[in-house]
Amino acid sequence: MNQEVNKTNATKAYINEIRNTIIDKQASKLFEDLKWIELKEISSNKSDLFPTVLTGSGAKILLIHGFDSCFLEYRRLTPFLKKKNKLIIPDLYGFGFCPRSTGNKYGFKYLMKHLNSVLNYFSKNQPIGVIGASMGGALALELARQNPKKVNKLLLLSPAGLAGKNPKIPWPFNHLGAFFLSQAFVRRGLCRQAFADPKNSVGAAEEQIASIHLKVPGWQSSLADFAADGGVSACGLPKPTQPLKIILGKYDRIIPRNEKEETNKNYNSNIEIANNSGHLPHLEEPKLVAEAWEKFKY
Repeated sequence: MNQEVNKTNATKAYINEIRNTIIDKQASKLFEDLKWIELKEISSNKSDLFPTVLTGSGAKILLIHGFDSCFLEYRRLTPFLKKKNKLIIPDLYGFGFCPRSTGNKYGFKYLMKHLNSVLNYFSKNQPIGVIGASMGGALALELARQNPKKVNKLLLLSPAGLAGKNPKIPWPFNHLGAFFLSQAFVRRGLCRQAFADPKNSVGAAEEQIASIHLKVPGWQSSLADFAADGGVSACGLPKPTQPLKIILGKYDRIIPRNEKEETNKNYNSNIEIANNSGHLPHLEEPKLVAEAWEKFKY
């Protein structure tokens, strides 16, 4: 049995182990729609299976999650959108429940190779819409720029990585950073910081989902490689040619002030404010996000 099969089976085994322990019912429901699609292995010439949620029917939408997250990030938005749309929610390459292979590389270039493979697999001759949250917003912009005929409209939710330039974090500091992010008190703190009203919005279910992918084999090493590559940044310009809308959380405490200012400067006419949200309008105001998507024509 080759290494890729071993890694995929280990990840599938972990999913089977935890799926019945999920507290959040909407998150549990998403696991029922999880499929494994075969794509060219991003760092090699082999093929591998990648986890992707497929649900709903209608016009296709590709939903891209944020940094150190997974498809479960869209658990509250999915019920609103799946009534009229076919939703495609992959785990990003090297994130979530995506199998990691020893010797593979992880970083912006490989994220984009994976997303292009997903887009090509599902779009065929029909352009599709893209929703990107946080870091997924920056990736959505780049995907749209690279595929002007395959992406028809964009919705970015508190996008991160549009301005500034991240440093490449060398060894061993990249591994120390990943280890730090694995600590329970750090996960709790980041989870609470992401919501506008953590006292009423963050409980055991939210904290569980924020950390549930950390035991996927290879999590720490792939995150360290991602940091060593410089992560995702400076993706805001040039503007894509497709129609675009941005929803920013009024109480976002995750995106740095200078990045917010740059996004407002470049995309002022495209921005809508979610008045009851922090960094996660798709979790805090999913109905507002769904209505914005449906009203947004291309």
